[in-house]
This record gives sequence, C-alpha cells and structure tokens, in this order.
Amino acid sequence: MVNKKVARYFSRAEIALWCSSAALIVVSFCAFDGENYLTLFASLIGVTSLIFNAKGNPFGQFLMVIFSLLYGIISFTFAYYGEMITYLWMTMPMAVFALVSWLRNPYNGNKAEVRVNTISKRESVLMWGLTAVVTVLFYFILEHFETANIVPSTLSVTTSFLAVYLTFRRSPYFALAYAANDIILIILWVLASICDTRYISVAVCFAAFFVNDIYGFISWQKMKTRQNKGC
Repeated sequence: MVNKKVARYFSRAEIALWCSSAALIVVSFCAFDGENYLTLFASLIGVTSLIFNAKGNPFGQFLMVIFSLLYGIISFTFAYYGEMITYLWMTMPMAVFALVSWLRNPYNGNKAEVRVNTISKRESVLMWGLTAVVTVLFYFILEHFETANIVPSTLSVTTSFLAVYLTFRRSPYFALAYAANDIILIILWVLASICDTRYISVAVCFAAFFVNDIYGFISWQKMKTRQNKGC
C-alpha cells in the first residue's frame, strides 16, 4: 500500500533520482568512511528532503531542520565553524520559518504542495543588501574562530543565506541558490578530504545534492506555470 502511494505521488524520474542519489551516498560511505554513520544518516536525510522540496511539500523543510542539526555536528569535527554556525544559527532556524510559511500557504488547500511565490524587484534589492551585510558580518566571525578555508566558507554563508531567504519566500530560485551552495561545499569537503579521506563521502553527498537541487528548480518552474494556469 505504501509503495503504491509513493509511486502515485512521485514520478518514475523522481524515484530513480532519489534511488540513484541514495545509492551513490551509500557506496561512497562504504568506500571512503565506513565508520561515521552520522554522516551517512545525515546525507540520506538531506537527499530525501530535497526530493520532497522539489514537490513543494512542507515535509521537505521538516527534514531540512534535522539535516541542518546533523550537518552542524559534522562540520564541527573538521573545524568548519562557518558551516556549523551557518547551519545551526541560520539554516536550521530559517528552515523552521520556511516550514511554517509553506504550511500557511498551500496551493488550493493542498497541504502537500506550497503556493509558489514571486518576489518583487524592490524585495530583491533588499535581499541582496541583507546578503551583503550577513556576508561581511560572518567573515569577521569566521576569522575570529580561525575557520579553515575561510574564503569558500564565507561564500558558503552567502549562498546559504540567499537559499534560506528564497525558500522562506517560496521562490523557485531557492533551488538554484542551494545548487550554488552545493558547488562551494563540494570544494570545501574536497579540501577537507586531503587531510582525511573519510570526508570524500561528504563531498559526494553534496554532488548528489547538486543534481537534486537543479531538478528542484526545474520542478518548481513547472509547478509555477501549472499554478498560474489554475491547473
């Protein structure tokens, strides 16, 4: 019964995307780590949240709250304090706000699909202004804590803030912001893997996230078009 419901809710392409992403994460974990099951669990939670987010389902934001907590802990183990602070102090709280926002704005009463929003040019200017302030502020915070690889860590803060803001505002572009963040995180964890090969599995995780976020943007654009037509 559960499998039939899943098959009806997700398309074959979405099921294939999740299965291939999860399989890649598990294989890389077995090949390069095999010990830190927190990393494996967090990665699987994260990739599952993305497939629900691609459907505009608030459950994806609930899973993102859990992922943010776990990822913050993982980041702490390699002194990526920027990632830890970003996810625990910004991404996780904003995921909670986004969850509330998505639940309060269902499309045609369907709580499993959020109403897509479009932000104005004036709000876009405000968003970029806030992003600049957050970036500068976090740079000095990260410098104070002697964060490893401070430049990509700061850029991660920038893209993360854009992503959580756009997610809260229900804009399709949140997925592109997360995709940009994924690229930076791949770089960060590849650098970390030079010191400890276990972190290769984390880099692979974000590579899978990147593909899912690109799909999420495409899905939201289609969802926006369908909602505008009243379908």
